[in-house]
Amino acid sequence: MAGEWQIARIEEVAERVAMGPFGSSIKVETFVPEGVPVISGQHLHGSRVDDKSSFNFITQEHAEKLRNANVQCGDVIFTHAGNIGQVAYIPPTSVYKRYVISQRQFYLRPDFTKVLPEFLVAYFRSPEGRHKLLANTSQVGVPSIAQPVTYLRSLEIPLPPLPEQRAIAHILGTLDDKIENLRRQNETLEAMARALFKAWFVDFEPVRAKMEGRWRRGETLPGLPAHLYDLFPDRLVESELGEIPEGWTIARAGEIYDVGIGKTPPRKESHWFSKNPKDIPWMSIKDLGNSGVYISEVSEYLTAEAVERFRVRRIPANTVVLSFKLTVGRVAITDSEMLSNEAIAHFIPKEGNKVSAPYLYCYLKQFDYGSLGSTSSIATAVNSDSIRSIPILAPVETIGEAFDVFANKSFAQIRSKQRESHFLSQLRDTLLPKLISGEMRVPDVDKFMEAMA
Repeated sequence: MAGEWQIARIEEVAERVAMGPFGSSIKVETFVPEGVPVISGQHLHGSRVDDKSSFNFITQEHAEKLRNANVQCGDVIFTHAGNIGQVAYIPPTSVYKRYVISQRQFYLRPDFTKVLPEFLVAYFRSPEGRHKLLANTSQVGVPSIAQPVTYLRSLEIPLPPLPEQRAIAHILGTLDDKIENLRRQNETLEAMARALFKAWFVDFEPVRAKMEGRWRRGETLPGLPAHLYDLFPDRLVESELGEIPEGWTIARAGEIYDVGIGKTPPRKESHWFSKNPKDIPWMSIKDLGNSGVYISEVSEYLTAEAVERFRVRRIPANTVVLSFKLTVGRVAITDSEMLSNEAIAHFIPKEGNKVSAPYLYCYLKQFDYGSLGSTSSIATAVNSDSIRSIPILAPVETIGEAFDVFANKSFAQIRSKQRESHFLSQLRDTLLPKLISGEMRVPDVDKFMEAMA
C-alpha cells in the first residue's frame, strides 16, 4: 500500500452509522402515491442509488417518525439481510432530497472532510472491502450480517488523501457512467424493436388500419412507410391464437426448431465445474436474469471433459434460449457457443426455417407461458414437451424480411454495445482493487489504459 496512506476505522471517518426501521414500521398499507421514497435492494445494483426505478412512498409525517432511518445526498447505503453485500451512495444528482431506507438496509454518513462516499463505495465493492464486509455473515436462515452497525464501525479501511480519493472515484465513476449509458441505450433499442413487433405481430396495426379504412395508398401512418402496407392483408381470420392476419401460419416450436435442453453434471464431482473463462460457458437461470438481450457472462464453466462425458449439448452462437423451470420466461440470445443447465431450452432452427433470432426473441418475450400450464406442485415449471408445443405465429416471408431489416440492425447495435460494456466492466474490475489498495497510483492509470486499448 502507498506509504502516505493512512489506515482508519469507519467510526473515525463517519458522522453516523445507523440501521433502517423495524420491519413493522414500513408495511404495504403505509404506502402512499407520493411522499418520501423508500430505498430497497432493487435500487442498489450499481455504485449509485438508482432513483430512475420505481419507488414506494410513505408520508412526510411517517418519515418524521422514522427520522433515524432518513438518508440524504452523500449517504452510503448497505444491505445487511437477504441480498447482502449491496452498497451504493446517494449522488448529488439524486431526484429526491430525502429518502427512507427499508428494514434490510443500514447506512453510513461520511465526514466529508475525511472521506468521500464514492471512495467508500469503491472500497466496499472491491474484493478486499467486500470480504471484510461479509466476514461477519450468518448463513442461518436468511443470510445476514451480524450486528451490522457495530461491525461496520469497527472495520479498518485504507485512507488516501482527499485529492487522490477524488481522482480514484473519478476514474471508476467515469467507467460506471459509460457502462450505465450503454445499458440505457440498449434498453431504448430493445424497446423500439419490441414496440414494432407488438404493432405488427401482436396488435396487427397495419392490418387493422387497412380494415378500418385508416390507410389509403400514398398515405403514411406513424411507424410504417406507406409502401410496406402493401405487404399486409386487409383481413383477420380465426385461429387457435385468436384472430391473425389472413395468409399467416402457426407452427409448433418443435416443428420448426430443434428444441434442446441443457444438462448439469453431478455436483459431487466438483472438478467438472470451473471459474476459468478458457473452459466452456455454462448458463443458469440467474445468468439469464443478469444478462441483457445477448448472454455472454456466466458464473460457471464446464470443462471439455465434462461436456464430453455427460453429453451436454453445445448451443451455437445467435441461438435463442428460454428458462422454463422455477423462473419461467427469461429469454436471451447466445453471444457465443455456450452450454446450459436443464432448466433452459434452446431453439436451433431446422432447415427451411426463416424465422430470425430477433423475431423469436421478441415473440417469446411477450408469450403467455401461463397458457402452457404448470407441471410442478412445488415450483412454477413447464416441461420440455410443453416448450416444443409453443405455437409460433409466422407472417408471410416478405413481412418477416421487412421486420428483420429493422430488427437485425437494432440487435447488431445491442450486441456491439453489450460487448463494449463487458470490456469496460472487466477494465473497471481490474482497476478497482489496484487503485483501492494503492498498488496502482492515479498517474499510472493512463499507461494502463493505453496498454489495454
